[in-house]
Amino acid sequence: MSHSNLGPVVSSAHLASGSFPEVSEFEFGLIIAGHAFGRWTVRAMAAAGYPELSSLDVLVLHTVRHRDRPKKLADICLVLNVEDTHTVNYAVKKLRKLGLVEEGKIGKEKSVAATQTGCDACERYRSIREELLLAAMKDAQVEPEQMSRLSTLLRMMSGQYDQASRSATAY
Repeated sequence: MSHSNLGPVVSSAHLASGSFPEVSEFEFGLIIAGHAFGRWTVRAMAAAGYPELSSLDVLVLHTVRHRDRPKKLADICLVLNVEDTHTVNYAVKKLRKLGLVEEGKIGKEKSVAATQTGCDACERYRSIREELLLAAMKDAQVEPEQMSRLSTLLRMMSGQYDQASRSATAY
């Protein structure tokens, strides 16, 4: 990342004064990207016909739809890296009330599967995403290899933050 004469672009200069200021720059990027992604998921799903859904609701729906197989609540939480199962459970209830998912059983555990209405909503979202987001990324000449390297780094950093958060719990 490029730095100006003022140093890295950060949200909290006092955090960038430590031994690895680039991490503060990364964190600021995460903050603004995370909020932009949240706005995007909500507005794209609203354009697909579901303006009442939060970003987590949208992510839960897409996760449930993944590979068109029922999912257990714990698996949804694991995939989305959500620690508070109550928030995912609330999203599932909201999606069920809208007819986007249905509940079932896998063994003795509750499962969730996308309904045809849910699949149709995901498909409308996918089309909107293709037209508005992915076309713009191609126009901006974002390289697929760059995106793959960034995704790998984000997953690795997620592990670093998770480990540090476990250590902080016992600190």
